Amino acid sequence: MVTIEEVENLLEHDIAVKLCGVDADGIPRGKIVSKAKFLSAVKNGFGFCSILFGWDMHDRNYEPELKISNADNGYQDLLARIDVKSFRRVPWENNIPFFFVSFFDSATNKPLAACPRNLLGGVCDRIEQVLGAKAMAGAELEFYQFSETADSIREKDGVHLKPLTPGMFGYSLQRPTLNQEYFYDVLHTCNKFDVELEGWHTETGPGVFEAAMSYGDAKAMADKSLLFKLVCKSLGPKYNVMPCFMAKPQQGMPGNSGHMHVSLVDKDGNNLFARATEDKDAAWDDIRFLSDIGRQFLAGVLAGLPDVMPLLAPTINSYKRLVENFFAPVTVSWGLENRVASVRLIAPPSAPPKATRLEIRTPGADVHSHYALAAVFALGLYGIENKLELSVPPASNYAEALGQFERLPKSLLEATDRFAAKGSLARKVLGDDFVDHFAGTRYHECRLWDEAVTNWEVTRYIETV
Repeated sequence: MVTIEEVENLLEHDIAVKLCGVDADGIPRGKIVSKAKFLSAVKNGFGFCSILFGWDMHDRNYEPELKISNADNGYQDLLARIDVKSFRRVPWENNIPFFFVSFFDSATNKPLAACPRNLLGGVCDRIEQVLGAKAMAGAELEFYQFSETADSIREKDGVHLKPLTPGMFGYSLQRPTLNQEYFYDVLHTCNKFDVELEGWHTETGPGVFEAAMSYGDAKAMADKSLLFKLVCKSLGPKYNVMPCFMAKPQQGMPGNSGHMHVSLVDKDGNNLFARATEDKDAAWDDIRFLSDIGRQFLAGVLAGLPDVMPLLAPTINSYKRLVENFFAPVTVSWGLENRVASVRLIAPPSAPPKATRLEIRTPGADVHSHYALAAVFALGLYGIENKLELSVPPASNYAEALGQFERLPKSLLEATDRFAAKGSLARKVLGDDFVDHFAGTRYHECRLWDEAVTNWEVTRYIETV
């Protein structure tokens, strides 16, 4: 692990460094600086324009402007602090050194609430302080590939895109060979970029791949999930491939999931969700091997799931995936090895105790991993601190999950209203400053959608009304 003292030696033969921050949409933003500039800032940080948290994914200022960055404060600088422990080199850019930065208020030096790495880091720190435990996570991302370029997608207005391969062929050993240069370039580049994949295969859907990132520290996992997308989006164009991490790229086709696996371990690496001996008196057979801490964590997640949906499903398109009859998780539900519930419990007898964990199945591939993991772990900690008991029974099948349990919000607007409400659990576990900022960004997104005239409207109404 790199220390500040070691950095200068590591960069002995370099002339520049790439720095990366994460914005509210989970997009990596940054710049290249000279080695001299980097070394002058490595201990105390440097100024970075706050507009990073003042505009949307297409660099359009939020309307209305938000507290962090606005005309009244002159779009003032934030303090960007370099995380030397995040050091790696960018294989496809001549191995230029790469570091993450996190953002702080330049006047108070306090962590910026909206900074994704700060939000997740703060929750993980609280877990360590309260429980003496470490937050662990894994991520699985499904995504489409299209044989398109940025220019061709705009020329086609985003419709009638050509998939990399036709038809449905999940877990195919044959299909990757059709585009093996791209397929293996992603695999090997991820390994060089410290984004190890423990699984990499085709998934059902035309041109769909799935990547599973190696399980580990939750903060590192959020970084690696973001960097995996960066690898694909950087390499794809070299092969005339456009990777697509939208939750629902095509009507009538499966959506792209972004499942998150979570657990807690103690200082010796013991899984705190695992139960030492079977609880034969458990309220449900599903939790016979889940510890009391695990049950409380699960209860906290279920209690707050409807209140944090914008962090799990952050775009307008997210809710096109979360519809009935596509086996998407649309209710506050859970179950042992249940892949149609929002939370799948993985535990004995179907898994070894050390693998006991929760799989949060609500997010799509458009998930903001830092925000989503922060929400899940914050709710889990809330459940543990308040010793919440499970009140939601396990779902046994998809029909039951649809009919018996609370329906999650059906749109980004509905989800944001609940997230921003005065008494929401999101405010309790993540704080008003963060909730106010992120709610503002989502209301901005909803307003742009409300004003948009879509292809569906034109083709449906242009001749008939």
